[in-house]
Amino acid sequence: MHTKTDKISKLAMQLFKFAMVGGIAACVDVGLLLILKEVLHMDVLLSSAISFSVSVTVNYLLSMTFVFASKNQSKIKEFVIFVCLSIGGLCLNQLVLWIGVQYTSVHYLAVKIFAMILVPIYNFVTRKIVLESKEKGGNSHE
Repeated sequence: MHTKTDKISKLAMQLFKFAMVGGIAACVDVGLLLILKEVLHMDVLLSSAISFSVSVTVNYLLSMTFVFASKNQSKIKEFVIFVCLSIGGLCLNQLVLWIGVQYTSVHYLAVKIFAMILVPIYNFVTRKIVLESKEKGGNSHE
């Protein structure tokens, strides 16, 4: 039987791993956004959608390896579920970016940083509920 302290410790470690993976994915997201927007002069919303999509793939590979204990299902099904959950994150990301760019004088990168605070909260909660195995108390990779 797991004690409450054990569960809190495991959740804290999982959140730490989630933050590390998220940091890597965020660097991919922002780095690609900057290249597409500033170097290739693409539209900010298109650039953001592309960079976000690439970062989702990186995030999936790292998350399911290091953060979440996978359910017993095919990797293709798991990736499809991960992508579907990420679409909600993309919608939230795009909505925040659109409102920030269209209706404020705040620089798009500052707005992107704000979106990068909101989206991970959504991502962690939905991925923990939908993707993580409930077997053995829902333990994540240790």
